[in-house]
Order: sequence, then structure tokens, then C-alpha cells
Amino acid sequence: MAGFSFSFSLVCAALLGAFLVSAKPMLRKERVLRDPELSRQAHEDNKSYQYDHEAFLGKDEAKTFDQLTPEESRDRLSKIVDRIDGDADGYITTDELNAWIKRVQKRYVYENVVKVWTDYDLNKDNKISWDEYKQATYGYYLANPEEFEDATDKFSFKKMLPRDERRFKAADLNGDLAADREEFTSFLHPEEFEHMKNIVVLETLEDIDNNGDGHVDEDEYIADMFAHEDGGPEPDWVRTEREQFSDFRDLNKDGKMDLDEIRQWIMPQDYDHAQAEARHLVYESDQDKVRCFSCRNKL
Repeated sequence: MAGFSFSFSLVCAALLGAFLVSAKPMLRKERVLRDPELSRQAHEDNKSYQYDHEAFLGKDEAKTFDQLTPEESRDRLSKIVDRIDGDADGYITTDELNAWIKRVQKRYVYENVVKVWTDYDLNKDNKISWDEYKQATYGYYLANPEEFEDATDKFSFKKMLPRDERRFKAADLNGDLAADREEFTSFLHPEEFEHMKNIVVLETLEDIDNNGDGHVDEDEYIADMFAHEDGGPEPDWVRTEREQFSDFRDLNKDGKMDLDEIRQWIMPQDYDHAQAEARHLVYESDQDKVRCFSCRNKL
């Protein structure tokens, strides 16, 4: 099988470290969907442990692991590693790990839809119409608008309702204003579907474009990920991000990002998020050079 391979004991060592080390909080807000530079930055921080944790297991399973003892974690990990090793040769290749991470990500997306489906399929016809979604999500606001007259929520509801309708219609491929499972999945997780990528880019622009000029300038770009407090100095990473904006985000050097530049920022081409994470785990395992005796013995 192609790709660098590493033993069960090494992957156990790397992943157990991820499950047993606490992550320190980060102030930085991350928006990039698949960005190799951002992944490298995340891996320089203790937050990378949680990042690896969730990429390998999925968010729900990762929460379960958080409650286990080290011994229980090793036992469960050994069973998972056995499933990843497709050719049962006692080693895991980057290709095998890449396939596993993609499987975990896809499973999380579809399981999430299953969990919320009955909340929106009000008439139980195995479809979710726009009216059903609107009623379940915005029904109280629509029925009681006077309660939101002086509330900040009013702006949020007025902004989000038409935005959700636009996204719903983009996901509704047959145009019947009723989403089947696949269409509703693309509505809830548009970043996972090619035909929804334009919506993701547009929503990103709308989120960051504070002055409403249809572009993202450097200050808006920074404000999206960092909030100044008490006029203090900017952290080093913020200065680095300003350089990133000038050198790599603003491709036509007009001082702002348009939709095409935003797309290249949040969805870089020729970059596979799962492959990058698989290579990172292989790298960490190879660097640690620590044997996890229980993984090989249990298998």
C-alpha cells in the first residue's frame, strides 16, 4: 500500500497523547475550511491535541474518550486501529489513515442530520419543506415580533431568515421547496458539497464585510479573528496575519478581497484536509519514538 507506514504502537502513542493532554484556550477565530497554513499554526499549539482527537474519532466519539481512563482509552483505541489497518499487516499507512479520517468526517455530517431530522420534519413525510424549517426555527419570532423590538436578537433573526432561505433554495436541487435527506444535509453542512461552495463563500463575505461594500479589507479580515481589548498591542500572530493578507490573500493588490479571493482563502485548491491531518499524525508518531505496549498486545 502506498504511503509511509507506521506501527500500531506509534499511532497509539501519538493519539493517547492527544487524549490525555488538556488544550489551552486560543483567542484566535479560525474561518478557513481547508488551509495548510492554518493547520500548521494549529499544530504548533496545544490545541492541536484536541484537533487530532476530533479528526481521528469524530466530535461525539472524542467526547466519549474524554471521560475514559488511560487504560480504557488504550483498549478502545486498539480496536479502532485494527479497523484502520485495512490489509492487517500491523502497520497503518497515510492512505489508510486518510481514508479513515474522511470516513469519520462523513459519518459525523450524516449522523448530525439524523439527530435533528425529526425536529424539522413536522408532518412526518420524510421531507423537510422550507415552511417546516422556517416554522421550527423562526416560528416564535414570526408569531411574536413585538417581543424582539428592543432586542439585539431582532437583527439576528431578520438577517438570518432570508439568508437561510437562500441557502435552502441552493440546497433544493429539484426546486420543490422540500429537502430530502441529501438536500437537507447539504443545507446544514454546505462546506461538504461542491454545489454549495458559492453559498459558503458568499456567507463568509457577508459575515466579515462590516461596511457593506461587497469586499473584505485588511481591518475587516483582522477584526473577524481578533478583537482588540483596551487598545493593547497586537499579538505577533495578528501582525503575521496582516502580512498574510497583503502577501497572499489580496491577490490583485487592491487592498481588499473579492469573492474569488475569499474562495481561494477559505477553500485553497489542491489541498486535502484529511490527507494533511493523516500526514501530521504520521509525523507526530514518528517523532515521538515511544512504544505503546498495550496496543500491539491487545491486537
